[in-house]
Amino acid sequence: METTSNNMIKVCKTSELPHGQSKCVQASGKEIAVFNIKGKYFAIDNLCIHAGAPLTDGSVDEEKCQVTCGWHAWGYDLSTGKCVTHPKQDVFTGTYSVKVQNDEVFVIV
Repeated sequence: METTSNNMIKVCKTSELPHGQSKCVQASGKEIAVFNIKGKYFAIDNLCIHAGAPLTDGSVDEEKCQVTCGWHAWGYDLSTGKCVTHPKQDVFTGTYSVKVQNDEVFVIV
């Protein structure tokens, strides 16, 4: 992983993260989960806010653009970080911007 001057962290090449898959990276002292959903990339905190499970171990629904925690089935919208299974409407995990340049994927932290 490589950091550029404007806090863009290079996480992988596009060929290294197939559709429907995720990858955990360390950046700025955080674990960040990067997902490839039909060629679009998303990054959220790799931590379920319920019990701390790694979201990269969860299941991905490409149609809904969501990940479901493997421990207790809490679901998260990958574009907003919103917990879609929580009864309150204001429960979120952290999200990060993702940029693709040529064939490289960067997370902006």
